Amino acid sequence: MSTKKHDVPEELLSGLLASYKKPEDLIGENGLLKQLTKLLVERALDAELTRKLPCQADS
Repeated sequence: MSTKKHDVPEELLSGLLASYKKPEDLIGENGLLKQLTKLLVERALDAELTRKLPCQADS
């Protein structure tokens, strides 16, 4: 596992947390953390599949 730290722009954090009002907004059932985790996992899996599977357009 990589230990590289990724700097997150302050503007991005401010935008993501603009509607934060209570802890549930961040860690609740439909909170920001759950949404971001889902998006990051989907993006990583998509990148992995794209890298490992041959391009369908070449068929």
